[in-house]
Amino acid sequence: MTYDFSSFTSKLDEALKWFQNELGGVRTGRATPALLDGVMVESYGARVPINQVGSVNVEDARTLRIAPWDSGSIKSIEKAVTDADFGVSVASDDRGVRVTFPELTTDRRVQLLKLAKGRLEEARVSLRQARDEVVKDMDQKEKDGSLTKDAKFRMKEELQKRVNQMNERLNGMFAKKETEIHS
Repeated sequence: MTYDFSSFTSKLDEALKWFQNELGGVRTGRATPALLDGVMVESYGARVPINQVGSVNVEDARTLRIAPWDSGSIKSIEKAVTDADFGVSVASDDRGVRVTFPELTTDRRVQLLKLAKGRLEEARVSLRQARDEVVKDMDQKEKDGSLTKDAKFRMKEELQKRVNQMNERLNGMFAKKETEIHS
């Protein structure tokens, strides 16, 4: 008898996607449009993500340009980015909004690294929780008699192998982000 790991695998994938999104929001020395993904702009009476009111492009290593589809929304975009409190300078002109990120200081790099480590630990916690749910389910199936002790042992080894593989992927993503922050 084999155990169905499909729900466990989907939880691993969710944790991985969440971690990727969180790391994408951690600023490095380069400006990327993903940094503004969480910014909500007041547009026509509703709060919408910034990428729904205009295109966000990289002008240079430290500058993003937001080109709104409606020039009337320039002021609301400028206000939303300013209110997001990223520590950036925001300037608008007739073509859109320019967001300039300052050079990273050593202290700020340390803070960003701590933030990324915190997100890594949160992802690991979600992996452990998913693993614990599967182990409980295996224990219950063993009690019910639908899973033998030997089969449970083999399935736990397979489970731990999958958890270890995911931890390696998370560590690799963190190491890449750490390199970006230090560069």
